[in-house]
Amino acid sequence: MSRLHVHPERHLVARIGWLRAAVLGANDGIVSTASLIVGVAAAAATQNDVLLAGVAGLV
Repeated sequence: MSRLHVHPERHLVARIGWLRAAVLGANDGIVSTASLIVGVAAAAATQNDVLLAGVAGLV
C-alpha cells in the first residue's frame, strides 16, 4: 500500500494567478474595443461616431 505524500511547496503557477488573469483581461478588453471600433468604421460612420463608439466600448 502506498501512502499519499503531502507536498508543502507551492508552485510558481499558483502564486502568479493574478498576473495571468490581468493579462488575459487586458487582452480581452483590447480586442473587444478594437473590434467594436472596426465594426463601426466599416459601417461608413463619421469620425465622431467611431470615436464615440470607442469611448463607449471602454466604459
